[in-house]
Amino acid sequence: MNRARQRRVGLALAGAIIAAWLVLHIGGIFFWHLDWAGAPWVAAAILIQAWLSTGLFIVAHDAMHGSLVPGRPRLNRAIGTLTLGLYAGLSYRQLAPKHAQHHHHVGTEGDPDFHAADPSRAGPWFLGFFRNYYTHGQILRITAAAILYMLLGASLLNIAVFWAVPALLALWQLFFFGTYLPHRHDEEGFVDHHRARSTRLPPILSLLTCFHFGGYHHEHHLSPATPWWRLPALRRA
Repeated sequence: MNRARQRRVGLALAGAIIAAWLVLHIGGIFFWHLDWAGAPWVAAAILIQAWLSTGLFIVAHDAMHGSLVPGRPRLNRAIGTLTLGLYAGLSYRQLAPKHAQHHHHVGTEGDPDFHAADPSRAGPWFLGFFRNYYTHGQILRITAAAILYMLLGASLLNIAVFWAVPALLALWQLFFFGTYLPHRHDEEGFVDHHRARSTRLPPILSLLTCFHFGGYHHEHHLSPATPWWRLPALRRA
């Protein structure tokens, strides 16, 4: 695929994810009246928003690799900064070097996404993953946004239900499907020095769990410049 087409597709998909996330985010926080009668619809909205929040992170991840908009580093950085900020007030400037470390030192003590002290158990690993990505600066940014939302008429409950809960669920998705399952240690080991495995989910489940970063994680490490939406084609090729 040539760069021009990859740019068009990447920007279109990123725009769709951002737009859908904003519709649910704004609609839920400012216009949704929460009551028990609507609980099933609220639950569905939370799950969809969690998946879209995962998508925001994956868009930023592609931006870090320059695969979102090939040959446009400033645009990659701008979109990555936007999507991480929308997702949970995260800092692209801080996360990009950490992700580079992950690829350079994958599955070792130098890998910020890896839990070298206990590389098999999900619980301790998740706590380390959480501490690594959630910083005081990020909490301050979220708090400032929440205060602004309340000044504009939003309730704290709606902010929690339609932003905080989906963001935390997305964090779990990113950790479990995109980090823990691909990089955990087990009896089978790894096929090469990338210390990564693909979970071999059907394409639709791979998309729904972590935008193909579980089902095709080894392929990602083999070709970091391939965007998330081309990973199934990369395996077929």
